Amino acid sequence: MFRVGIGFDIHRLAEGTPLILGGVTIPFPKGLEGHSDADVLVHALMDAMLGGAGLRDIGYYFPPDEPRYRNISSLKLLHEVKKMVNNESYRVVNADIVVIAEAPLLAPFIGEMKKNMAPVLELPESALSVKATTAEGLGACGRGEAIAAHAAVLLQANHGDK
Repeated sequence: MFRVGIGFDIHRLAEGTPLILGGVTIPFPKGLEGHSDADVLVHALMDAMLGGAGLRDIGYYFPPDEPRYRNISSLKLLHEVKKMVNNESYRVVNADIVVIAEAPLLAPFIGEMKKNMAPVLELPESALSVKATTAEGLGACGRGEAIAAHAAVLLQANHGDK
């Protein structure tokens, strides 16, 4: 049996914090605000995985007021989410992620993002698609105030009738 999950995340850009997307620190004068490393790409992916497995959202499992998650790498949280999904007898087959940002140009970093996430998910890089687009000047992302990400994942039941 297969299940599909979708996820979305958005974080405000701010001075004085690193910009981390897909586990890659990207040179840029602003970074994303958040309790963890605010990696919207990985956060959207985690929510898609959790949703596909019929679980709750990342804020439930990793509350923003929990000190142990302060500045934590989202790749570590992704590893925990993968275990949760596996415990529900599912595995990720593939993921498709799109990041919405006016700047910086993300294309040069996509390969490294996939290299960071693939081993955590125990997938070949070819099972991950990461794309970047702009918001054509519209909304918070278009004004350069925020970066957002959408993700879709396909899960397959490992066994049983889930």
